Amino acid sequence: MVTSNKLLVVWDNQAKETLKKELKHIRKTSSQGAETIKQKIFEIIQNLPNNPFAFEEDTLKINNDGSYRRFFVFSYRIVYRVTENSIQILRIRHTSREPLQY
Repeated sequence: MVTSNKLLVVWDNQAKETLKKELKHIRKTSSQGAETIKQKIFEIIQNLPNNPFAFEEDTLKINNDGSYRRFFVFSYRIVYRVTENSIQILRIRHTSREPLQY
């Protein structure tokens, strides 16, 4: 069984870069909007170790064993994976973009 208070949140480099690019793009028209999105994403991710299975399984993950999960913040889909020792933030994608299966 996973002991949630020991899980470390680890960001995939691609997910970090995608978030940075998206926030930079949003700041061009709304610095407050970018900050709101950033705060909400980080708030949810910060609380994931308390309940890593709170969100639904990622239905786009082929042969998902239940460890791949996803949640939405406004128009962003955030995918993460729960392992024995960590929560890996894998992908951030705007919902208007064609979904990737993996």
